[in-house]
Amino acid sequence: MSLTYEPSVQDFLSRGPLGSFVGGENRALESSAIFPTVDPGSGELLANVKEASPAEVEDAVAVARHVFERGKWSGLAPNQRAVHLHRLADLVEARKSTLAEIESLDVGKPLSQAEWDIGNFCQTLRYYANLSVHVQYRNPIAVAQHEARTVHFPRGVCAFIFPWNFPLLLVGWGIAPALAAGNTVVIKPAEETPLSTLYLVQIAEEAGMPAGVINVIPGSGEVTGAALSRHPGLARMSFTGSPEVGRLVARECGLNLVPVKLELGGKGAAVVFADTDVDATAEALVSAITLNAGQVCCTASRWVVDDRIYDQFVSSAIARMKQVRIGYGQDPATQMGPVVSPKQRDRILGYLDKAKQQGGESLLAGGRASVPEKNGYYVKPALLAGDASNVACREEIFGPVAFVLRFRDEEEAIRLVNQSPYGLANSVWSRDLERANRVAEKMVAGNSWINAHNVFVHGVPYAGVNLSGLGGGVLGPNTFFDYMRDLSVVRPLQG
Repeated sequence: MSLTYEPSVQDFLSRGPLGSFVGGENRALESSAIFPTVDPGSGELLANVKEASPAEVEDAVAVARHVFERGKWSGLAPNQRAVHLHRLADLVEARKSTLAEIESLDVGKPLSQAEWDIGNFCQTLRYYANLSVHVQYRNPIAVAQHEARTVHFPRGVCAFIFPWNFPLLLVGWGIAPALAAGNTVVIKPAEETPLSTLYLVQIAEEAGMPAGVINVIPGSGEVTGAALSRHPGLARMSFTGSPEVGRLVARECGLNLVPVKLELGGKGAAVVFADTDVDATAEALVSAITLNAGQVCCTASRWVVDDRIYDQFVSSAIARMKQVRIGYGQDPATQMGPVVSPKQRDRILGYLDKAKQQGGESLLAGGRASVPEKNGYYVKPALLAGDASNVACREEIFGPVAFVLRFRDEEEAIRLVNQSPYGLANSVWSRDLERANRVAEKMVAGNSWINAHNVFVHGVPYAGVNLSGLGGGVLGPNTFFDYMRDLSVVRPLQG
């Protein structure tokens, strides 16, 4: 299948090496190192990108701080900032087809999924824009013999390091509350998928966002990310990625006492009781594990199934996995695209091998997949079984691989779920809502879903515990106040 880019996409990709966008202009140095960003569905070059050096990181933070201190954004009334954010959402929505094609090409995901991500980005901007004009920025405190209040102010320069699986959606989850609260932002997109964020910042300029409010510095974690993490001029840092890198970011921020929000990995479980609709539940969980080729931190990769329906569930799930249409992201028939890189493909295949070496049973083998005329990084869905100590059951694989376990009673199911060191999101599947709610509250995680998985509602906090994160979450009203500092004002009253 030959691919013809939309003209606006072709124009964007053909502009030569893309680079840092700081203070409303391209500021990449001529001497900047260049790295490629590749279409994982075909293996072909999409664009060359200039890596932001530590000096460019310093420049971006300085510009963001200058703009913040001058009050060009922080000094606006909340409703004025909300107008800007709604205009940005409107223009992003108008450019939805362009952004979705860029996102699909860069990540490899099906175009329909990329379009959903762009829509979610717009919803997030609008949610926090609307929230910001309704919250109270001065809250009286009822205490004896004193007049007291808490006043909320924007923090300053907020930095964000994002992963490659949902580039623009996660940018929205991160920067929308920070911007609505009056902060300026510096964004480092993932090295593998910087394109939609670089296109977004140009849309922001067209939408009339003040220059320097949103700044983007592409580059590797080792160079650009490290320089940003250790910068003492940040008011807050947010990192989304693996626990291993999260520890490094937290360490650097800790040296400067910069508050840090870590949104990390997961090893989500789905507890399936015997009274559920087996076929419908199997289909829903297969859809969850193959969404974005399994590259979803909160997906259900451990299926904890009632022994009474185990065989029926496994049979139904395997049949559904075999039906998943693997293909190029821009092909409308595609249900699951490639994984993001050869490194990620090899990681997934490596886990399949290690699982077998540790005695795991391969119920559906998985492995490499091929797509005609496309030299991309495709893998097949896989289903494993065995002991809960198996490496594929314990560690996050980040691919379309599920591990199924049996349970015989409710207590055993809860024990199997909670033995994981992660704690991001789990689900419980049952027609008995009393039991479903009871089990949902006993699972140790930031999120429990009932008869569904991967549920994200604006206004409902989404966060992780244990190895899955710390420092606050996203999507809820409390996230808005994460990006504000509190000041207590107190006056003693004369008796």
